[in-house]
Amino acid sequence: MYDRIKDKVIIITGASSGIGEATARRLAAEGANVVVGARREDRLKAIADSVTGAEVLFQATDVTKPEQVESLVKLAMDRFGRVDAIFNNAGIMPTANLSELHRDEWQQMLDINIMGVLNGIAAVLPIMKEQKSGHILTTDSVAGHVVYPGSAVYCGTKFAVRAIMEGLRQEERESNIRSTIISPGLVSTELYQTIADKEFGEQLRQASEIPGVGLSADDIADAVAYAVSTPDTVAVSEVLIRPTQQVV
Repeated sequence: MYDRIKDKVIIITGASSGIGEATARRLAAEGANVVVGARREDRLKAIADSVTGAEVLFQATDVTKPEQVESLVKLAMDRFGRVDAIFNNAGIMPTANLSELHRDEWQQMLDINIMGVLNGIAAVLPIMKEQKSGHILTTDSVAGHVVYPGSAVYCGTKFAVRAIMEGLRQEERESNIRSTIISPGLVSTELYQTIADKEFGEQLRQASEIPGVGLSADDIADAVAYAVSTPDTVAVSEVLIRPTQQVV
């Protein structure tokens, strides 16, 4: 248990399944007040209804729409009067060689993986600057540290997020605003469903469920909980977490 998480107000996007859901449940179990957003409102409601011992608010949120992210943050402010942390977790991972010219998928990745993060930052930054405290976390990826074939654009979005979050750290350190990227390797989540090549997606899903080859969403939630639990004087800039048997 992490005593410093208790009573914190934490917003999570992409919270309807996988890492977002696991993190919402973990932080609520630590006593945080959690505000969750995602496009699937029914899934958010099920999470909120099933959590006991903590307050969980929810609202349908598309991170590509700035006004919806701002509305989610307003929900937190109206109820609790502050925002201690936001976890920008929404993301997609289509894979294909550049020569296949999947322009629609490229645009979706830019809109969700990059602009979704920027929209989250923009929605909380004025509040945190006024508070003179805050913590902005984002799901990055091992793909934000290495590049591999078939994922050039996905890797590009994750490298961009890494740069944005480091810039945020440098710009806002004197405002006592911390930034953290959580960079998982292969994780057993629904992310494989965003891959257009269904056969490859299914292979990835099966591999992710093998211990040591894939991580669980709870493994990543543990990493988020650790980062959130550190004192205001400690900035955990990056958590890179791989399955033991992962090569890249």
